[in-house]
Amino acid sequence: MTLVRRATPEDAGELLRLRQVMIDSVPGANTDAGWQSASLATVTARLADPAGGFAAFVVDHPDRPERPGSLAALVVGTVEYRIGRAGNPHGRVGYVFSVATDPDARRRGYARACMEALLDWFRERGVPQVDLNASPEAEPLYASLGFVRKPDPSMRLRL
Repeated sequence: MTLVRRATPEDAGELLRLRQVMIDSVPGANTDAGWQSASLATVTARLADPAGGFAAFVVDHPDRPERPGSLAALVVGTVEYRIGRAGNPHGRVGYVFSVATDPDARRRGYARACMEALLDWFRERGVPQVDLNASPEAEPLYASLGFVRKPDPSMRLRL
């Protein structure tokens, strides 16, 4: 059984490192890692609030005893609010992002175990719907957990 745990503020640096691993795998993404130092305090503060709507679940890297605190995998999610509707009258929506596994720790079930822990966390908070963006490589994992593709009319404006 994989040991999944909820991330703590001490894990913030490793969370950002693994997020960069994920970003680096996205074709066309801005892979400049300079953002990490500016993000560290914010992520640390979010991890310090266990009652908040932000959670990360991680697996410690089993093959790096020389680097205590090194993570093998992570999954991060938030609970967001939208005005209710049929099927979700309270408007709670879960959003999953930053699913990443170190390249040398892949194919061991770590991402699945972290996803299952995050989905349980959403269930405990009464979240009836969870959204994510899936890469083609990760889609089989998400499909096996019950996620389905939906038409995506999303648009974005950068301010």
